[in-house]
Amino acid sequence: MNLPFYIAKRYLFSKKRTNLINIISAISVAGMAIGTMGLIIGLSGFNGFDSLIKSLFSSFDADLKITLVEGKSFDANNQVFKDIRQMDDVLFVSEVVEDNALLRNENRQVLATIKGVSSDYSKMTGLDTMIVDGEFKLQDGNKQFAVIGQGVAYYLSVGLDLINPINIYVPQKGRSSGSTIEGSFNQGFIYPSGIFSVQQELDSKYVIVPIAFAREIFEIPEKINYLELKLKEGASVKRVQKEISAMLGSRFIVKTRYQQHDYLYKTMQGEKYAVYLILILILIIASFNIIGSLTMLIIDKKEDIAILQSMGADKLLIRNIFLFEGWSISILGAMIGTVLGLAICQAQIVFGLVKLQGSGGSFIIDSYPMNIVPFDIVLIFWSVVLIGFVAAWFPVKHISGKFIADEAH
Repeated sequence: MNLPFYIAKRYLFSKKRTNLINIISAISVAGMAIGTMGLIIGLSGFNGFDSLIKSLFSSFDADLKITLVEGKSFDANNQVFKDIRQMDDVLFVSEVVEDNALLRNENRQVLATIKGVSSDYSKMTGLDTMIVDGEFKLQDGNKQFAVIGQGVAYYLSVGLDLINPINIYVPQKGRSSGSTIEGSFNQGFIYPSGIFSVQQELDSKYVIVPIAFAREIFEIPEKINYLELKLKEGASVKRVQKEISAMLGSRFIVKTRYQQHDYLYKTMQGEKYAVYLILILILIIASFNIIGSLTMLIIDKKEDIAILQSMGADKLLIRNIFLFEGWSISILGAMIGTVLGLAICQAQIVFGLVKLQGSGGSFIIDSYPMNIVPFDIVLIFWSVVLIGFVAAWFPVKHISGKFIADEAH
């Protein structure tokens, strides 16, 4: 058995002559355990919200989105786009015409984004699972319908029992302003068939309509604004993205689902690691207890140091004893904190112990989401161990050296 580790283990669990050392050691272990537990719970909470938002956006956004680098609309009927549609990994393709419009319902009005989609759109996303009222229906024979965001419905005071349709106004292209709305705007009307709720930003912005309706009101008879693709299960999104980008050239940009909301995801990751650094700072402060505990232990064990030296122990062996002692405190705290943190996170996942305040059933979830990421757990554990090692090194380097030198003379 490793002699320094064996002696350090005895020192850690044996009763000291000064009871205060035991108390400080216990506080040190508790501090490291609480800090580790807080890190695991905090980062798992961020991961939970991150996963939730990604799942919500995945119900609205396609796997890949093809847009122009410059310009607004393009023709998707050439051979390159036909080849893209025939790719083995491409399951569905939806043409999209999208632009802003003024919506009016009686005396209420709001600016929103009209998204005209082709018939395959319902197969592209899981938006039909996010319907909170009505159904996802855009066409019924010759009748056209709209599926509107919950925020838009709220601003317009729209219900599915609406007697009057939603009126849509779009500025006419290439014409100067007239004296009347009729002379300046293209007008259309449509009845809502369903209301969806995905995320506040999307709910208060989008109205989904058939692409034929959007083409007519935006005066785009043949071109589209972008193309959305759904890939087959198991297909590599990055690989397909590179292949399509090579086929289309520099005129087009192909974005993945996450790149479509790049700023949001980067912000969330930044917030997550900011919390990680703040909690690490708290752990560093808590590790000062290790310095105090080891300092008092070294002073308490002066006689043991002298005995070990008389038996032939060198400075390195003696220093390793106290280094292992301090390191054991941090490792023990990290292990306890990891077990407690994982247990609490798992309990939250299974039982939803901590509820979202004031949800009243209006939120998609009713308790705080948790997602345990193995990489984060490993990162946290070794961060705590490293902090404990540095905290133990200081008293071992500066304090034990003094007593060893004194005893050697």
